[in-house]
Amino acid sequence: MEQHNFLVEPDDDFRRVDHYLQSKLPNISRTYIQKLIAEGHVTVNGCDVRGSYRPHEGDEIDVVIPELREFHLVAQNIPLDVVFEDDEIIVVNKPVGMVSHPAPGHWDGTLVNALLHHVKDFKGISGKLRPGLVHRLDMETSGLIVVAKSDKSLAFLADEMKERRIKRRYVAFIWGHMPEENGTIEAPIGRSRKDRKRMAVTDSGSRPATTKYDVIAQYEFAAKLELQLVTGRTHQIRVHLAHAGHPVIGDPDYGGREKALRGMFDQHRAMAREILQNIDRQALHAFKLSFMHPVSRLLVTFESALPGDMQQVESLLSSSS
Repeated sequence: MEQHNFLVEPDDDFRRVDHYLQSKLPNISRTYIQKLIAEGHVTVNGCDVRGSYRPHEGDEIDVVIPELREFHLVAQNIPLDVVFEDDEIIVVNKPVGMVSHPAPGHWDGTLVNALLHHVKDFKGISGKLRPGLVHRLDMETSGLIVVAKSDKSLAFLADEMKERRIKRRYVAFIWGHMPEENGTIEAPIGRSRKDRKRMAVTDSGSRPATTKYDVIAQYEFAAKLELQLVTGRTHQIRVHLAHAGHPVIGDPDYGGREKALRGMFDQHRAMAREILQNIDRQALHAFKLSFMHPVSRLLVTFESALPGDMQQVESLLSSSS
């Protein structure tokens, strides 16, 4: 069971309570939030409410998210690219199109379902045999994820994540060129008011977000970046790069597809269209992961190669320069 408590502040969004909660719980759909409200799992000042209730300053909102039913957490024989495994942790290279954890709309076929089949020595998370995901990746973002096999390891790694001692590095291909060879993007991220399924740089209901970048290669109308997350907001790299005017190539949600082609010179547009034909998602890959091992307390580092679609993007960009 997962519990959340919110105190409505003066600068919070005073629209319907389901909208308010979606801004506070970005990984949960509004449909599921409405279901929680209807089933009495959301209270305001200790009382049940309807989804149409409008929060007021000072309201105390409690949310209880019931444990996923056991039949949702079934083991499934899904191939896994295991980079490392021992008694306490497993590091996997998540493929494109795989959801990290079961959630409304994606109850199976997830990384968790695959891990339940693959791993035979889970020591237990919260008293149950299940994997402990320390962090997650967007469904269409590929790359490295570390998973704990025990409560003790999960608690240690979660604390390391909170203290920003787990280092996560990504490779991205972007449209255009960054203003400097290396730099830091600092801009608060919150739920977009225009589209609640997306995130945006905004001062309303946002949280501080910091992304560091280094330019690895420059092409005629694009660039290859290495990025490091300092904070871990939803869609952070994608939102920050779009905000900087250089969306990730192929990103369908943050201006990385047709919208990006409109301002290009004619001589670049044909090649850009060919690139988009070779990748149907954001060209973003979590290629490097460094952290302290929860038992040995030694620093461990893992890397993974670019997936095939991003290799093709790199090849096309190199040939156009």
